[in-house]
Parts: sequence; structure tokens; C-alpha cells
Amino acid sequence: ITPASMMIVFLGITIGTIMTMSSSNWLMAWIGLELNMLAILPIISKPKTTRASEATTKYFLTQAIASAMMLLSSTMNAWQTGNWSILELKNKFSTTIMALSLMMKMGAAPIHFWLPEVLQGTTLQTALLITTWQKIAPITLMYMISNNIQPAILVSAGILSMIIGGLGGINQTQLRKMMAYSSINNLGWTITIMAFFPNMALMNIFTYIIMITPIFLTMTNMSTKTLQNLSTTWTTSMTMALSIALLMLSTSGLPPFTGFMPKMLILNELISQKLTTLATLAI
Repeated sequence: ITPASMMIVFLGITIGTIMTMSSSNWLMAWIGLELNMLAILPIISKPKTTRASEATTKYFLTQAIASAMMLLSSTMNAWQTGNWSILELKNKFSTTIMALSLMMKMGAAPIHFWLPEVLQGTTLQTALLITTWQKIAPITLMYMISNNIQPAILVSAGILSMIIGGLGGINQTQLRKMMAYSSINNLGWTITIMAFFPNMALMNIFTYIIMITPIFLTMTNMSTKTLQNLSTTWTTSMTMALSIALLMLSTSGLPPFTGFMPKMLILNELISQKLTTLATLAI
């Protein structure tokens, strides 16, 4: 890919996300997400391998299905309410389909199946892009409609994402798959608190993005793709190995690292909302 075409692709990704974030109309938000999806496909398929082609196909199909669900939901709502405004999503059925389509877009359980496979088939830089930038637009839309989504749907998906993210990452030797399950787990925390305190959900996801970016950049710098590679890095660069270990502990939410702060605030909010059982499940 030439530098000019790469510039066009990155421009498409940036404009698509900004268009979705700044729109008040479902059609414009949908167009932004489509532009974003089509722009990232050449980046995922850039390595000329079978795994990259497979990852591109899986990413395209899941995102296309999620976009179709999103369009169906907004059309049904427009049919009933007479407008396409994002904040006027009043129909319960439409709201549920929209919530599921956004969860599918960002890779939250129970529609998370594509994320580990896609990340495993791409480069570390592309995996970083998918786990950070690509989640901003759907989370912004979910934030905008969070008042209309039934809390039971968000909480159920959130708890399921936490469980799948936590258990799925245990048996992995591939670092990209581990990062994918870490992303699913973090989305679980974000979605759970989205039902009660949307601003805290945004703080949690942006803290996660700030933590996960240096992990991926360090792994790219050291060319580590498996746990075996990671375990031998201390012989070549002890500073890098220590940095990545501390960053991973922070991402998992261990005190006194940064990653513990949003989790502590979320648990505090759940307990203050008389949801002690939910807080215990989250722990």
C-alpha cells in the first residue's frame, strides 16, 4: 500500500468515527460507522497471509450484520416516532436491537466471538487500532441512548463479558488473544456501569485505552507475540519486560495501579445503588 492510499485509509477511519460521534441523526451515525469499517478493511488485510484474509472476512461480516441490525432498529423507531434523532429512541424493541448491534460492533459478550479471531489474524498495530479507536464510536452511541436501554440488558451483557473475558484469557498463550479477552472483560465493566452512571463508563473505557496503548506499542517494539517470547525478553531488555509486566497488572485492575481506580469507583457506585450482589459478581 502506497503512503497516499494509507493516508486516505486513516483519514476514512478518523472521519468515520468523528462523524458518528458528532451526529444527532441515526442515518449520519450509520454512514460514519460504515465509512470507518470500510476504511479499516485494507489495514487488516495488509499482510498477505491466509490468516489476515480470514480476519478481514470475519471482521467485515460481523460489522455488516451489526450495521444491518442498527439500520433495522433506527428504521423501526423512525416508523413509530416519526424522526431519526438518536436521543428519541423510545421503542423498547428498537432499543434492545440497537444495544445488541452496538455490543456486536465493539465486541462485547455474548456477541464477542469475532474479536479474538480477528486480532490473532492481524498485526500488533492493527490489533491496537481495533481494541482502542474502533470502540470509541459505538461506545459514544451507547452513551447517548443509555437512558433508554433497559438496565437488565446492559447488566446481563456486562456480567457475561466480565466472566467470558476473565475465563477466556486464562488458557491463552497468544498475547493478541489475551489482549482481546482483556478488552472483552473491560467492556463488561463499561457496559455494566453504563446502565447507572454513563459518565463513569466513559472514564473507564478511556483509562483502559490509555493503559492498553503502551502495552501494544511495547509488544510491537520487542516483536513479542506469545507468552514464551515475553518470558525471554528480560534477557535482552529488563526495563521493557518490567514495564510490560507493570502495565499488564495495571490493566487487570490490581491496586495501587491506575487500572484499579475506575474499577473501585464502579464497585462503589454499584454498592451505593444497592446492587451489592452485582458488585460481588464483578469482583
